[in-house]
Amino acid sequence: MSKNEVVMNPRKVAVVGCGFVGSASAFALMQSGLFSEMVLIDANFEKAEGEAFDISHGVPFTRPIKIYAGDYDDLADAAIVVITAGAAQKPGETRLDLVHKNINIFKSIIPEIVKRDFQGILLIVANPVDILTYTALKLSGYAPNRVIGSGTVLDTARLKERLGEHLEVDSRSVHAFIVGEHGDSEIAAWSSANVSGIPLHDFCEMRGHHDHEGATAEIAEKVKNSAYEIIQRKGATYYGIAMSVKRICEAIIRDERSILPISTMMDGEYGIKDVVLSMPSIVGAEGFISKVPISLSEDEIKALNKSAETLKSVLEEALE
Repeated sequence: MSKNEVVMNPRKVAVVGCGFVGSASAFALMQSGLFSEMVLIDANFEKAEGEAFDISHGVPFTRPIKIYAGDYDDLADAAIVVITAGAAQKPGETRLDLVHKNINIFKSIIPEIVKRDFQGILLIVANPVDILTYTALKLSGYAPNRVIGSGTVLDTARLKERLGEHLEVDSRSVHAFIVGEHGDSEIAAWSSANVSGIPLHDFCEMRGHHDHEGATAEIAEKVKNSAYEIIQRKGATYYGIAMSVKRICEAIIRDERSILPISTMMDGEYGIKDVVLSMPSIVGAEGFISKVPISLSEDEIKALNKSAETLKSVLEEALE
């Protein structure tokens, strides 16, 4: 091994971007006990330093972890680099409206990470997450398993929470996915939804709900619009996504082989190629391991293809 070769620290995480999402994610990761070292990096060093000070004051109530502000040199040996840096979504603005601003920001961030011979997993969280995951893949040249997006992990959690409330059961017993874009063209995969193995419609009837079409349409719409409603009320969303980041990191660091709907490159599944979308995937120490085929109806497959085309057209326009 040469003296300059980077040795990865499996208990170290870096967070690039210390806005609402980055800071909330760092706070969630501090409490998780997964890491013994965390570096926060931001274009505004003082902001990163302030967040590091503030979050580290909670360490006496959890497990030991060193938290500090740093620069790109400090992330070289991290196991996971979480990228939340980017322009924030404003009221009335879609995630796709952010594309031009944030691709340019990634053009400055990703090459800096690559220069440091980083060997770990890139977890992209900034929006639009599917397009930025694609951008990070292309700019880094890393193997596809090492560059993943938070995808529809949060949307899926929102769906499970809504269904749990609707059916008056523990949301952890609800098994359902949002797939496709993390955004306006996302698809609730009702065909494969179940509650502890019982098909969703059967379980609904057990609980006295019979208007399946109306209820599922309403729930899917509420899930899709969740971010807009939160942004309208408080200006930004960050707690839910922070917990999603923690959950993905947990699956990687513990090599859990958990099934999560992360953003990864499509490679011919459902006839879709060269676009990043969220599909249920096995997540472990290598990052993305493989996609998990779930039952989708013909309409859901059509909607998934439409979602892919939407993202492709935006990406082509952005890269012109």
